[in-house]
Amino acid sequence: MAHHILKATRDTVHLGGFSNLLKPVLTINSGDTIDVETYTGYYVYDQAPPEFLTPEFVDICQNLASERKVAPGPHLLTGPIYVRGAEPGDVLEIELQAIAPSLPVGFNAIRAGWGALSQQFTQPALRFIPLDLGNNVAEFPVHSGIKIPLKPFFGILGVATPENARISIPPGSYGGNIDNREIQAGSRLFLPVFVPGGLFSIGDGHAAQGDGEVNVTAIETSMNGRIKLTLRKDLQLTTPIAETPTDMITMGFASSLDTALELAVKNMIDLMEHFINLSAEDAYVLCSLAVNFRITQVVNSPQKGVHGMLPKSILSGQINL
Repeated sequence: MAHHILKATRDTVHLGGFSNLLKPVLTINSGDTIDVETYTGYYVYDQAPPEFLTPEFVDICQNLASERKVAPGPHLLTGPIYVRGAEPGDVLEIELQAIAPSLPVGFNAIRAGWGALSQQFTQPALRFIPLDLGNNVAEFPVHSGIKIPLKPFFGILGVATPENARISIPPGSYGGNIDNREIQAGSRLFLPVFVPGGLFSIGDGHAAQGDGEVNVTAIETSMNGRIKLTLRKDLQLTTPIAETPTDMITMGFASSLDTALELAVKNMIDLMEHFINLSAEDAYVLCSLAVNFRITQVVNSPQKGVHGMLPKSILSGQINL
């Protein structure tokens, strides 16, 4: 298997969405690993402190070609990556081997009209937050003594779909803006493939986030990672699932939290039926007894997210994915 390095430049990133018309920036074989670089903050770079800015990032913000601006979403994504042999109906396994912030600063933004309390907090606000990478914490507010542990992850991991231009804000069956803080280094994400090659893109680095991401953003920062992409023709999925070192995770995305919860429960039952050989009724009972359903995010309009976490420690054996 080969190893690749994918730097984020104006030729290898795209802005605002996914598209099956984008030319791949890297073509790999199943099982290859990639050191990937991502940037964030395209729309706030002109307000950022010097430590947030690298020459490459400034070049992206000032000179990104119009054909790399896919849709009106705020996210810079690195990719797409083409996996040889991937066809619609297959599954792409993304193994997250390492994730780390590349800068000692991130930002949080309140956007007018967005967020769980958009009617109360109506004014936009932008804060840049120092990251203590040596001690792996962020103090917020500064000088408050409140130390937030850094738990970095990529908010967006997604594949292209038949749409020519799909905005990057809502998550869905393709993955996308999942914003699930559990999917950290050591985890695997499984996504259905919709177009030849998969056309996988990654970005939206978060240094820390609470479940819900209630004010629209986390500590957003540029992020580097090492990932392994494996084509799984032995699996069939219609919605993403994930595995962390401790849990199996299913997800539900819908316009209301009630419906998102229903979908997360149904997807967990389906996982248990297929991979643990439980009946649907036994799986439903086990969901009530042992699965933790949590709010993923409530701000990626029009889709809210709920995820269910099944502790692997309660199982008699391994789930083979």
